[in-house]
Amino acid sequence: MSLALALLLVVFVLLVLLDAPIAVALGLSSMFYLVIADAAPLIVVAQRAVAGINSFTLLAIPLFLLAGLLMVHGGLAPRIIALCSALIGRRTGGLAMVMIIACMMFGSLSGSGVADVVAIGTMMLPAMKDQGYAPGFSASALGCAGSLGTVIPPSIVLIVYGTATNSSIGQLFVAAIIPGILLGLGLMLVAWWISRRNGWQGGEPFFWGELGRAAKGSILAMLAPIIIVGGIRLGIFTPTEAAGIGVAYALFIGVFVYRALSLSTLMRLLRETTEMTGVILLVIASASVFGWILAAEQVPQMAVNGITQATQSGTVALLMMMAVLLILGTFMESIAIILILAPVFLPILGHYGIDPVYFGILLTINLAIGANTPPLGIDLMAACRVGEIPLSASFKYLIPFLGVMVGVLLLLVLFPALITELPGILF
Repeated sequence: MSLALALLLVVFVLLVLLDAPIAVALGLSSMFYLVIADAAPLIVVAQRAVAGINSFTLLAIPLFLLAGLLMVHGGLAPRIIALCSALIGRRTGGLAMVMIIACMMFGSLSGSGVADVVAIGTMMLPAMKDQGYAPGFSASALGCAGSLGTVIPPSIVLIVYGTATNSSIGQLFVAAIIPGILLGLGLMLVAWWISRRNGWQGGEPFFWGELGRAAKGSILAMLAPIIIVGGIRLGIFTPTEAAGIGVAYALFIGVFVYRALSLSTLMRLLRETTEMTGVILLVIASASVFGWILAAEQVPQMAVNGITQATQSGTVALLMMMAVLLILGTFMESIAIILILAPVFLPILGHYGIDPVYFGILLTINLAIGANTPPLGIDLMAACRVGEIPLSASFKYLIPFLGVMVGVLLLLVLFPALITELPGILF
């Protein structure tokens, strides 16, 4: 390792520890490297940053963000919750399971973990508090369930990974379906177990008539993921075009069917989408410069040599990469991790014959776990903010939820067919 590369990593880590925004840490450390190493003029920073976001596929990010916001404020999200509530009834831990199922369903509309947490949490946490659920339990369950929005298609994280590794986004979407369901079922099991110990119940009693009315009312909401994923699978449109279709669909339903979207609301949602997109693209642009430096310093080759010398087993190598991702996920933002490590890990995957689509799903689950692990834990922090409780109040209940997510991750490592079988059938 050269002195300039060592200084690059030291400056980056120091900036992260000083709580600098991840985009700033990536950009400043990259500029510091170029000055110290005298490797290239600083104009390269701007050139690589622009090249990093010059992708038609990345246009799907603001479109999916906008589609998610339109569905929340256009009346689709409340109907999803009504269906889940009617389905679960007054079972033990019913409201917690309703929240988890609703997060899974809304995750198939928004593509964002934080959007999932905020949309479902603002409607579910007050009801759970009224029913006697501990606020810390509700927040930890919401944070972990909301992070499924980064796994269940259409996931913005999967779009970024597919762009970074030149993998099929359609295959990634299909491959994430079974893991997303397994994660949801695991979280529901934990929620039921904790609720049973504390005597927490559901909402209203179960009635077939109520279930029928809720199902009828949610048909339009449930059609959205079918249109998006089905259209991509059938080759009717690309993921980016699917995002545009999602916006058009949500806009039409919210304005003309449910009449819940006004002009002022639309302008506010456009502003929020612009702000969120700006943050994401700034991270992508800065990470593009950082990744270019790592490639120039032959970090991917060093990583390949280090792991291949340590083990000849693809499974062991995979577990080593998972351990690295779990650690980094506790203090780094998901998109930055993908853009920095995907080019590093890609040659390792090729050496061991590991499918990049398969690895992408494992990576995404790692990031969902990291999104609920302090000190960063962005989804957990959002859930605690919605629940108006300190982050520490959720720690007592967090470990079982994270434990089941790690368990599902290990299950998928040991049984790859759970990820690869569905894309193999459909593509």
